[in-house]
Amino acid sequence: MFASILLLCACQYRQAQGDSISTEGDTLQLRYATRLTIVRHAAHTIVKLADPWNSGKTLHTYALVPADQPLPANLPADATVVRTPLRRAVVATSVHCALIIDMGCGANIAGVCEPHYIHIPYIHSRLDDGTMADCGSGMAPTVETIIDIEPDAIFLSPFQNNGGYGKMADLGIPIVETADYMETSALGRAEWMRFYGMLFGCEDKADSIFCNVESEYQRLQSMAASSDTRHSVLMDKQTGAVWYVPGGSSTIGRLIADSSTDYPWHDDDHSGSLPLPFESVLEAAGNADIWMFRYNAPQPITLESLLSENAGYSQFKAFSTGRVYGCNTATSEFYEETPFHPHLLLRDFITITHPDLNLGVPKYFQKIKTSPSPSLSPLGSARGMKEGN
Repeated sequence: MFASILLLCACQYRQAQGDSISTEGDTLQLRYATRLTIVRHAAHTIVKLADPWNSGKTLHTYALVPADQPLPANLPADATVVRTPLRRAVVATSVHCALIIDMGCGANIAGVCEPHYIHIPYIHSRLDDGTMADCGSGMAPTVETIIDIEPDAIFLSPFQNNGGYGKMADLGIPIVETADYMETSALGRAEWMRFYGMLFGCEDKADSIFCNVESEYQRLQSMAASSDTRHSVLMDKQTGAVWYVPGGSSTIGRLIADSSTDYPWHDDDHSGSLPLPFESVLEAAGNADIWMFRYNAPQPITLESLLSENAGYSQFKAFSTGRVYGCNTATSEFYEETPFHPHLLLRDFITITHPDLNLGVPKYFQKIKTSPSPSLSPLGSARGMKEGN
């Protein structure tokens, strides 16, 4: 059955591409990605990335040309030529490392940035045996190391008003701007793997992976819609003086909606995070049934340690009822896996917010427990800290 689904998906993609390529090129019909345009020509493929921060403008244009073919004469003047398939790439983000490995091209990663943030054993084994290089900071990679590697592409994440890539842009090495994170739907971001598959010469494998992701995501979404329960959820927690909550049109915001879960900011149209003061979050989500957040720590967080960060957390309904779930990104592969496999995160949301569906235990989010101390209960410690202020 699974093989049949993959075959059907692959056939649908090939039909969308057409049996022959017109002189103007054939545009691939993407189902969810809105910031990516792919036009296949006889001797090359043109890929345009829409500028997420300037409507109607292009962030980058690429001309993908097979390495064993001469350069076509009619390439766009503003196109960055990328010879495919890529053999040696520098990859600055853990999420793209994980995807490239998933597509069967891990050996083509010649260098990575900030490996201490990458929770992928394969990457660290290659760093240890010297077959992969540590290229330093993702914001300012070590140019000398990259020159020694002689990569045929560098994968970097673009940011608004980042001022360009400095010395990296002067190396003559194509920079692949990984703007997939600016898509406004989980499947839209995941569909970018079709572009990345083209770069590494594994387009069919990428299409098959995406087809599986899409099918499983839709299956879970339908299950959630059939549930008899309906809960509301609060996301993340305060950082410094600000609480960053996912916008209603962000991938997380829309994923919450796909899990048939209520979200206080579902009507918000921001595709990024909203920086809010604590009081605004409490007013909007104080009565949310469930609280889910991500954190990075060497040890699991407890309800007591949450209160040591902010005693005000005790005022949230989800805290007082003990329905608090945390994902420790230091000990899980949350950031490596979920961007291109969003069905895994959707399953976590549904597992927690729709227990009647009996999906088992969450993969990333675990229920936050009290500390081992017998003298404190979560409600007792919350009351004590609140009254002590």
